[in-house]
Amino acid sequence: MTSVVERLAGDAPAFSVEFFPPRDAADEAILWRSIRELEPYDPSYMSITYGAGGSSRDGTIRNIARAATETTLVPMAHLTAVNHSVAELRNVIGHFAAVGVRNVLALRGDPPGDPNGTWTAHPQGLNYASELVELLRSLGDFCVGVSAFPYGHPRSDDIESDTKHLVHKFRVGADFAIAQLFFEAEDFLRLRDRIAGAGIEAPVLPGIMPLTTPRTLRKTIELSGMQAPQWMLDRLEPLADDPKAFRVEGLNVVTELCERLLAEGVPNLHFYTFNRSKATRELVGRLGLVPVRA
Repeated sequence: MTSVVERLAGDAPAFSVEFFPPRDAADEAILWRSIRELEPYDPSYMSITYGAGGSSRDGTIRNIARAATETTLVPMAHLTAVNHSVAELRNVIGHFAAVGVRNVLALRGDPPGDPNGTWTAHPQGLNYASELVELLRSLGDFCVGVSAFPYGHPRSDDIESDTKHLVHKFRVGADFAIAQLFFEAEDFLRLRDRIAGAGIEAPVLPGIMPLTTPRTLRKTIELSGMQAPQWMLDRLEPLADDPKAFRVEGLNVVTELCERLLAEGVPNLHFYTFNRSKATRELVGRLGLVPVRA
């Protein structure tokens, strides 16, 4: 099975895509239509997020296994420590390996029901993402990714301590990181520079949300933990009641962000798809990331 870092090692910039587990059969059909529509674009890898709840978790495992066996895509599974004992984590990791999934994004995860709530580890579980990285490393030949936070993790005291935590995840075995959402290219580039300054040469990838609706803008604000810059609000908020115009300008904003990142040598853009493919396909076309077929 090809690893994510192998896919990131090419000379040309690339992109990857992220999906979330379907809630029901109708959602699953939408997910798989999007996967099939993006497959010919040859993303460097595709991932499916991981829910702590049983049905969401099972959907992740089932669909990442299907991607590994039924598509040409390189699959990456997300895994969190939420509500899991170490024995349960070992079982899930073993299942990933059995279906050929050797790329895993290791996350501590958020408290169920309230991402900003108090974190409580499973009595026989893990407390930190770095421990999950170490567990994966102990169980086989996995390519392990971790999350990074351009503005610092919400529970970190400051950027300096957050950077130390991220560097520690690399020191114990992480191969690459995916940055949470941000608004300005400089916000990501400063994160990349902090990691490089600590002697880490592993790839750090930007997470990108296509801004197609006011909802996706609100989601970006929520997930980044920061308010959008005024220049962005000035461009988008007046169009909130005009869906077509908002979508056009939103994709223009994201295209400009991606162009700046690519110009700075970022090797891969990681797109959050919301299980739809159209906006991502438009963006990779604009950015010249569509593979040339012989």
